[in-house]
Amino acid sequence: MSTRDCTRITPQCPVEYTIYGYYPNLPGNVILCVVFGICMVLQVGLSIKGRTWTWLVGLFIGCAIEFAGYIGRIMMHSNPWNDIAFKQQIICLILAPSFVNGGIDLTLKHLVLRFGPQYSLIRPAMYTWVFIGLDAVSILIQAAGGGMAAAASIENVSLLNIGNNLILAGIALQVAQLVAFGIVSLHYAYNVYRHRKLGAFDGADAVVPGRLKYFVSMVAAAYFLILIRCIYRIPEMSGGWGSELQRDEPLFLVLDGITVAIACIALTVAHPALCFPEMGHGRKLIFTSEPESDVEK
Repeated sequence: MSTRDCTRITPQCPVEYTIYGYYPNLPGNVILCVVFGICMVLQVGLSIKGRTWTWLVGLFIGCAIEFAGYIGRIMMHSNPWNDIAFKQQIICLILAPSFVNGGIDLTLKHLVLRFGPQYSLIRPAMYTWVFIGLDAVSILIQAAGGGMAAAASIENVSLLNIGNNLILAGIALQVAQLVAFGIVSLHYAYNVYRHRKLGAFDGADAVVPGRLKYFVSMVAAAYFLILIRCIYRIPEMSGGWGSELQRDEPLFLVLDGITVAIACIALTVAHPALCFPEMGHGRKLIFTSEPESDVEK
């Protein structure tokens, strides 16, 4: 009997024959689903309050897709052969962190405007174009790979492998983008720190509000968590469908589910509306001379 004919668990179609080889853990996946659902709702309310529309696009879509992905895994708990649920969770959980990362990318431009563009290697607007542009390319590559993998049957190894390789390429690009983002962020932070030590900041500009420090620390934590998740996905996808790493659910829940969940929590409790209101649409930043309408882009 071909596994193509398997639609539910039977003696001829045991759970061990599925790609994951297990029943997804119900409590763990439900908890993650609830966390992403709460973050999704809070992101809408806080973004309306703070008028952070571009931030909302990345974080809302990211949380919503994660939510949908874990709905798929919950459906697979009752039937690991559920093909629709499997494809839903594969596509959603591969793509979602890239949207969350888009929100992280957006913060660098606004922090540069806040502390001074004169310490930056490039114009603040370029950070958005370069890093969110790379994010978009990564998403498109991963989406193409996920679509191919979803369209392929378990017997169509060739199409599955093409989809897998595209997903892997997209994630590798995401890791490279994250590393580059970290390097330029550290370079800018060092320049600001050095000039503060030399007394280049004075008066009100020399005082960094505690809530802004909290915002930066939460964004940094979210950045490292998304980076960890993407690095984990490279060997996980490199092994191919049904690999030993793909069949290790506890590792997946920790290095993919929990890392992204904590990142979304961090970006919700330290939402710009609460900690960095200058990031909102139409708010002036200390050092910027850009028109107010261009601030939240």
